Amino acid sequence: MTSNHHQSVMFTESIDALNIIEDGIYIDATFGRGGHSQGVLDQLGDKARLIAFDQDISAIEYAQKNFNDPRLTLIHSPFSQMHRIIEELGLMGKINGILMDLGVSSPQLDNAERGFSFMADGPLDMRMNQTTGLSAAQWLQEASEEEIANVIYEFGDEKKSRHIASRIKKFQLTQPLETTLQLANIVSEVVYGQKKKHPATRTFQAIRIFINQELKELTDTLENSKDILAKNGRLSIISFHSTEDRIVKRFIQKNSRQKSLPKGLPIFDQALEKMPLKDLSKKFASEEEVTHNKRSRSAILRVASKN
Repeated sequence: MTSNHHQSVMFTESIDALNIIEDGIYIDATFGRGGHSQGVLDQLGDKARLIAFDQDISAIEYAQKNFNDPRLTLIHSPFSQMHRIIEELGLMGKINGILMDLGVSSPQLDNAERGFSFMADGPLDMRMNQTTGLSAAQWLQEASEEEIANVIYEFGDEKKSRHIASRIKKFQLTQPLETTLQLANIVSEVVYGQKKKHPATRTFQAIRIFINQELKELTDTLENSKDILAKNGRLSIISFHSTEDRIVKRFIQKNSRQKSLPKGLPIFDQALEKMPLKDLSKKFASEEEVTHNKRSRSAILRVASKN
């Protein structure tokens, strides 16, 4: 494997959380540039297996060029298809750990052509999988002002969402909205006074999440993980904003809290219902990591184990 420029967030903590078994079978749901995948492979024996998902074809092409490991299986697919693919592979209930590093990778942000960043001008695309679906520019052209405002508010927690949506539609009356800097400049005219983050941060985040249906993908995958994991299999999930983390937190809590069975059953059946998961921990990036990698400052790692 050649070196890559992407710094994997909470690298040690997220891999340690998997409690890796030398001959186990693991999933990296978000391959990116393979930082976490390589960390897992380094702890696996010759008979073990790692299955890596990524819907970004550039990530798959990078892996094919830079990873030569017979233990690694690459899947060009969103991780929401994990349940179907693992079932096809005959591995349901046999996976010892799933690692998910949510959000956008550094290579995606650094490539202006992908349209994720407001720091450099490029086409307003934002699709993780550029082979399907509407780009952000196409959606903004087709969507109503109300739809745009709702997306920016719901997925970005942006209080000025309606003003931003209004400015977007006003801009489109005279020219097409096609580039990242056009959108960033529109937002900056409405949102100002931000000291620690760019005014367009929340808007770009919201549109990206919507375009890629990221929250639905996450919700579906979490629910399916209960069937995919083996007994004592681990979930290790890194999220980067409150909405993602809230989904992960509620899923783990819902499936790990003990519930009393209905009254009226024979006394030996009135024990607590055994829940499918055990909530293990919540962690943040260390001060040292945040100093060297600003992307990690909002990272939250949550870990659960299958009972």
